[in-house]
Amino acid sequence: MAVPGGEGLSTLVSVRVVVDRGRCESNALCMAIAPEVFELRDDDLLYLLDEEPPEALRSKVEQAVQACPKIALSIVD
Repeated sequence: MAVPGGEGLSTLVSVRVVVDRGRCESNALCMAIAPEVFELRDDDLLYLLDEEPPEALRSKVEQAVQACPKIALSIVD
C-alpha cells in the first residue's frame, strides 16, 4: 500500500490475518511463534490480538501460518 508523501513509512504497511474457526483446534503453535498476534486464552479459544499486524511482523506471521497443523490460518495482503 503506497502512502502519498509517505517515503520511509513502510513500517505502516500491514497484512491481514484470517483464522478459519471451523478448522482451528487452538494448538497454540501460532502463539508460540507470534505472541504479538495470537493468544490462546483460558477458554481454549484462539484470539487475534492484532488482525492487521505491521509489516515488521510479517515473517513471524508467515511462520505461524506455515506451522498451523490444521491449515486454519491465512494471510491476506
